[in-house]
Amino acid sequence: MKIEKIDKKSIYFTELINYARTCSWSAGVHLADLLENDSFIDWESAFAAIIDEHIVGFCTFMKTDYYPNNKYFPWISTIFVDENYRGKRISEHMIETVIQYAKSFPFSYVYIPSDKTGFYEKYGFEKIDELENYGGNVDSIFVKAI
Repeated sequence: MKIEKIDKKSIYFTELINYARTCSWSAGVHLADLLENDSFIDWESAFAAIIDEHIVGFCTFMKTDYYPNNKYFPWISTIFVDENYRGKRISEHMIETVIQYAKSFPFSYVYIPSDKTGFYEKYGFEKIDELENYGGNVDSIFVKAI
């Protein structure tokens, strides 16, 4: 397995757009739109988990996320692993790759939003807040010092 930062120059760019657009999670369409519209700015990026030259998961590293009260950043967000590959610590590998990338910038912390409890804590994240998202749901906000 490898985790790669994906941009227009990546050989996986079009594959990630197609994979995200057709994955089982509706947030994939949002990622596909971000990639197609070249919406990532500055240090923002998408990352893909690749096994046997096929994308099996993705995540983003962003300034903002799905919150009107966007008081934290940077976000490791839109974390998705294909159902057939779950339980293999792929999300952990993606998160660690993004953290290594984040360390090349002047960030002291990274944040993950989630509606899950007990998952990101095992990767060293701590719940610090709850925020209402644009959909009206409340997500937990997790932080990790890097």
